[in-house]
Amino acid sequence: MYAFWKKGFIQSTMEREPVIQFINCTKLFDGKTILRNISFEVNEENTFTTILGKTGSGKTTLLRLLAGLEKLNEGCIYINGKTVSEGNKIIVPPYERNIGFIFQDLALWPHFTVYQNIEFGLKQKKISDYKSIIMQTMNEFGITDLKDNFTHQLSGGQQQLVALTRSIVLQPKLLLMDEPLANLDVKLKTQMRKRIKQLAKEKKISIFYVTHDHKEAMEMSDKIILLHEGAIAFYGTPEQSIYSDNSFLKEFIEV
Repeated sequence: MYAFWKKGFIQSTMEREPVIQFINCTKLFDGKTILRNISFEVNEENTFTTILGKTGSGKTTLLRLLAGLEKLNEGCIYINGKTVSEGNKIIVPPYERNIGFIFQDLALWPHFTVYQNIEFGLKQKKISDYKSIIMQTMNEFGITDLKDNFTHQLSGGQQQLVALTRSIVLQPKLLLMDEPLANLDVKLKTQMRKRIKQLAKEKKISIFYVTHDHKEAMEMSDKIILLHEGAIAFYGTPEQSIYSDNSFLKEFIEV
């Protein structure tokens, strides 16, 4: 019986599709190569993956390709074993990928209240009884008292919480975050890092998080993708990065 169980366990593990997979992905803008021959996979659900690199290394482009907001020139992208982008074709459009996206500028609607910003996506998806979902999630993030405020009346940290709430109410399996803490002070950054890590664990969401801050990446990540001039210079755990012989990696993380 043990051998049978063990065999079945190994088989099911081997047959499990990667959560995210990039195969030989290349992206050009106006003839210039932004990303070249990008290949990696994230095999475990609820993984916090940081995309790290200098300005112009292709971090945001990689995130936008995963979201389906940009087309590839070459290669394939898979989500849970399903082809979502292939060559210059978007097979699965962004709204069908079950992905949340938090941009660096947060992209909150200035003419909407906090509540209206959060309900917008739910109304578009025609989800019934969304009011209870909104109030429950706002309560979890401690922003219920702000529901009638406009975004210009909020602090930077409060705006971050609204952007997170707006994404989480849609119950995505994958959350993409493009340098969301770049404009916050050090103290608030530390608080928000803890909140985001807690969020990923509690909601069981896989996160792709763009930053140029290696300390932020080392603190928050399960996996790190380091980009250099449009190619992957390193992919592995924070612990593996410390002992790597990669000279660019050592210089970047100041080992």
